[in-house]
Amino acid sequence: MEVTEAIRRRHMVRSFAADPIDPAVLDRLLESSLRGPSAGNTRGVAWVVLQGEETATYWDRATTAAWRSRAPRYPGLSRAPVIALSVCSPAAYVERYSEADKVGSGLGSLESAGGGDEAWPVPYWYGDAAFCTMLLLLGVTAAGLGAAFLGNFRGEEPLLGALGVPPGWRLFGAVAIGRPDGGDHRSPSLDRRPAPGAGSIHRSRW
Repeated sequence: MEVTEAIRRRHMVRSFAADPIDPAVLDRLLESSLRGPSAGNTRGVAWVVLQGEETATYWDRATTAAWRSRAPRYPGLSRAPVIALSVCSPAAYVERYSEADKVGSGLGSLESAGGGDEAWPVPYWYGDAAFCTMLLLLGVTAAGLGAAFLGNFRGEEPLLGALGVPPGWRLFGAVAIGRPDGGDHRSPSLDRRPAPGAGSIHRSRW
């Protein structure tokens, strides 16, 4: 599938079949996603991949029992055979920007020009995590599968702790991956605004 066609077809799927994904296909998708842009070639983004029964760890810690009992889309989402967690390391970027070719930015460690992660107007680690996540979403579409991005709203610390993620890493979000089962419902959010690009491209000036 051409890139432009994958972009056109990409949408969030929230109802999955439980059948597993071919491991070779999943590995290819994950590895390809890590070829996204990386500030300073830091490569401070990683995936923690949960499959089959392992995905319960995500749902148990990132959601509440009350939400699971009342959310109409939870059954369809919970059937996704893969949950890929996008995690990033702020410390890796601060360390990289403390090196000789980047230290002039003032974004390095606190000992070099008053930097540190709080000095970053736009944290590159989240940007890089978003790039990798978008590539995964597009790759999933191109592979004829479905995916949904799940934001980081609650349970980050217990979730990462349960999965043995080193201290200091942050959860950007999760991607549920599987085969659409046809049971999803059209999101009312699609009616909220005009088609993509309408009124959002400004030439020469706003």
